[in-house]
Amino acid sequence: MLRLDPAQARRIAVRAQLLDERRARSVAEVVDELTLLQVDPTAAVAPSVDLVLWSRLGAEYTHSDLTFALETERSLVEHSSFVRPMDDIGLVLATAPRELHPTAHAWLAANGDFRADVLARLDADGAQTAAELPDTCQVPWASSGWNNDKNVNRLLEVLTRLGDVAVTGRRGKLRVYDLAERVYPGDLDVPPYDDARTALDRRELAALGLARTGPGTPVTVAGTDGEWRADPDALAGADAPFPGRCAFLSPFDRLVHDRERALDLLGFDYVLEMYKPAARRRWGYFALPVLHGDRLVGKLDAKADRKAGVLRVHAVHEDGVWEPEVGDAVEAELTALADWLGLDVVRG
Repeated sequence: MLRLDPAQARRIAVRAQLLDERRARSVAEVVDELTLLQVDPTAAVAPSVDLVLWSRLGAEYTHSDLTFALETERSLVEHSSFVRPMDDIGLVLATAPRELHPTAHAWLAANGDFRADVLARLDADGAQTAAELPDTCQVPWASSGWNNDKNVNRLLEVLTRLGDVAVTGRRGKLRVYDLAERVYPGDLDVPPYDDARTALDRRELAALGLARTGPGTPVTVAGTDGEWRADPDALAGADAPFPGRCAFLSPFDRLVHDRERALDLLGFDYVLEMYKPAARRRWGYFALPVLHGDRLVGKLDAKADRKAGVLRVHAVHEDGVWEPEVGDAVEAELTALADWLGLDVVRG
């Protein structure tokens, strides 16, 4: 079995996530290579989808580029909590019914009339937000958390997962839903479950480079326990020149979203602390992981104050002691971030 040294493993992971040398790509090309962007409403600095795309595309990226790809070009689609390539949606719909929690299936079965009402309303009146659709559910969705009594939102989420409805765009922050047949391509191919799951697993492994499970080549990584799976194409280029750079990442970035993997593979200890009391935070409310070359080297605690026109930098946390070139690269990237946001940097 092939044994990778830590630097090879880190570079495979960073390169797979398009975080080595920045190249000219479109929004659709980036999402296709990453396979998905996680959607999250938190915008302490900028929404996660925008941070991910800026970190790959640079200053030329604007949110309108993403909106164009989603709503005009239709090369991308928002499905559940992710932005995905439209070309993958058949694979996603092929796997969703089997992977949807049994509780959701049971709740949907108990609300057949509610489902029919919503679909009929969309059919007759066209695309609408959840707030515009009537709540006629027979059995309310019961939860002790975020979704309690949000019956229309929950129904639309389940129907999206099952391919009955689709997100056609947004009005401000609100998703707009329509019948899936009016959003997805008419020749959409939904393959058998096993074929779709295999294809998605291969694409997801290619986007990660290395993962604990998957259909790739078994390898070990020095300094870590157990086996890994490597994408064959990434493995073939493991010793290629690595033109690294500095980047600030969203806490939901796929390089760090699996905290255990980030610790094992990249030696990066990180927890998103926005749900912790302020006094218990080590790095900040929405600290951005800092990448330099093939290493995650710290966290940026900053907040965009758009009313004041400033990016407030509360702290830059160094993991270890930075060499001068690392500090210089981080300062340059901080200036680039503020410029992209149209804000001035203020310390403290």
